[in-house]
Amino acid sequence: MTPDRFFSLLLALRTRPETTVAALAAETGVSDRTVMRDLHWLRDAGFPVLMRRGKYGGVSMLPGGGLDSGRLTPGEREHLALTGLDVDQRRRLGVEQVSGRALRKVTGARGPDDLIAVGDLVVSDNRPWFGPEPAGTSPAALIGDLRRGVRLRVRYEREREAARWRTVDPYGLLAKGGRWYLVADEEGRPRLLNLQRVAEWEPLRTARRLREGAGLAAVAAELTSGWESSGDLEVRLRVQEYQVERARRILGSRLSVGEAEPDGWRSAVLRCRVLEDVRQLLAFGATATVTGPPEAVARVKELAREILDHYE
Repeated sequence: MTPDRFFSLLLALRTRPETTVAALAAETGVSDRTVMRDLHWLRDAGFPVLMRRGKYGGVSMLPGGGLDSGRLTPGEREHLALTGLDVDQRRRLGVEQVSGRALRKVTGARGPDDLIAVGDLVVSDNRPWFGPEPAGTSPAALIGDLRRGVRLRVRYEREREAARWRTVDPYGLLAKGGRWYLVADEEGRPRLLNLQRVAEWEPLRTARRLREGAGLAAVAAELTSGWESSGDLEVRLRVQEYQVERARRILGSRLSVGEAEPDGWRSAVLRCRVLEDVRQLLAFGATATVTGPPEAVARVKELAREILDHYE
């Protein structure tokens, strides 16, 4: 269990008389099974968690639950529930100070066994390697209008396209891979808008219109899984053995690599969403050879010729 989820579960259990596994799963963004495992962990650790099965069942915490949320202000309780953000991301969001106060109040005292706090043993950094400070719209500047629950009119800039205004119904913000994204519906369809490309925005007077049953965590998971899912185009290639680990780091889960071959090469398949994704293979030069389909081979040849013509 992550520290963020630990605090989120305890806060949820201490601030309501009874809840359900499904509600806790939706709140923490994990599966029902993961919540059940976490609840058993809390109970085994000595927290008085009561779980009842059946039609009238539920989850509750008996008095003496070990987390004194009464010491927290409403604002501190709210910011403590922010999950998955490191110190730098909280700073970008403009909540670093209040989040820090809440965490210090909750974690400041040692337990009866004088154990070192988990927060003193774990550090997270969600910035990409060698990544610059994110530019564009600041999440701290946008959060105020998001909290009002209204529609937004956003001027969005895309590469090689003229900026255009888009009207969206926002769910909230997603921090992923060192960048911030606005999670929203546009004409009833989920969208991820990179804040680096949001040139300006204006709040509208109408309330946001979200799809029934949809929430920030679920929509963000849906959109990001679409990024990382297998594309429709399977590009076949051969990679030299010593480049396999580098290829896995760069191409991630989209690359499937076969067994080693006697000639020092390995067959592989790269799942692409569009044909232009083969550009990434140029980074491997002659140590990767695209073998199919024909349109992928032809596109790599075109790109190689463009590079050669540029330097000539």
